[in-house]
Amino acid sequence: MSPVPAATRYDPSQFNPEHNSKTESGAFTISKENRQQAKYPEFLPTWNPNQKFPPLEFFEFHDKGLLADANLSNLFPKNGNHQVKSVTPKLGSEVKGVQLSQLSDEAKNDLALFVAQRGVVIFRDQDFSSYGPEFAVNYGSYFGPLHIHPTSGSPEGFPQLHITFRGASKKELESAFESRTNNIAWHSDVSYELNPPQITFFSVLEGPEAGGDTIFANTVEAYKRLSPALQARLEGLHVLHTAEDQADINAAAGGIVRRSPVSNIHPLVRQHPVTKEKHLFLNREFGRKIVELKEEESDALLEFLFTHVEQAHDLQLRAKWEPNTVVLWDNRSTVHSAVIDWDTPSLRHAFRISPQGERPVEDVKHLNDPNYLAEKYSSIRR
Repeated sequence: MSPVPAATRYDPSQFNPEHNSKTESGAFTISKENRQQAKYPEFLPTWNPNQKFPPLEFFEFHDKGLLADANLSNLFPKNGNHQVKSVTPKLGSEVKGVQLSQLSDEAKNDLALFVAQRGVVIFRDQDFSSYGPEFAVNYGSYFGPLHIHPTSGSPEGFPQLHITFRGASKKELESAFESRTNNIAWHSDVSYELNPPQITFFSVLEGPEAGGDTIFANTVEAYKRLSPALQARLEGLHVLHTAEDQADINAAAGGIVRRSPVSNIHPLVRQHPVTKEKHLFLNREFGRKIVELKEEESDALLEFLFTHVEQAHDLQLRAKWEPNTVVLWDNRSTVHSAVIDWDTPSLRHAFRISPQGERPVEDVKHLNDPNYLAEKYSSIRR
């Protein structure tokens, strides 16, 4: 009952046979037909087989949310013309009247705190995408080093941007369900990295008139729902996360691998560096085994926890993509999945900015310790 590898599901950020054109530099890109329809050519994905990056290394990280004003007065000034409403009581807020592109550094600090507190924040009526890829890269870099995905598409010259693109063809739309009855794939992004992303920006440039929403689940609340006895049992357990399946299947499809795949060990229950709340840190897409348990024990416990998070609709929300919407989420304390539910061929084009964060720890007293879990890695290598 081992978890299903991520790449067995249709992933619009990865290489597929529909990407059958090349740029002047020789990189793979989407078809000519889809390029002609795209409204944001500067954000179109490319896959350059000659683009290689060295392994990522551990670094100390200090969250911008720790510098914020507790009252969020820089993000939401008392005399401001903004509206903030909760999507659900414990997860998600929707904001109107705040322009992300115009925020000061102090307001960005408040933004980091607000996203940590609410898990998901939906900003409407934004001009963020109109400033182009360079602006997006510079903006995201304020919050931390930007993650460069090892296999996904990115605009030429801007590998820090992760592009998702579904073409307007019946074949590509139907391919999502050729071998599956659904394409839901709950995950947190690239949890296999030693320093996975913290805050994530996602902007849909164009999409179907209806459909294509993103669903989120709250792993803080999921942890709180467990009995004290089970919470205690999960303490001290660690999960092996790996990028190997994603890299292997992408390479087999003719795509690229910019950086060699890695595997890392993270606590099953981690403590958030800003809110100090404990939450589950699990990932059906990349999490393979609880290293302290035997295979059958690990499979059974992980499957229970995956099902607990994925089927508890009372700790989830559904974010609807309206024009000029930017959604920010905490990649530590939430998991998410795209939804493919439209039935007429339509472009869906989006970009993601993923500042890396701290190495996950079960207690913030271990935050930024370069030797954290060294004994776990030693036991795996033997």
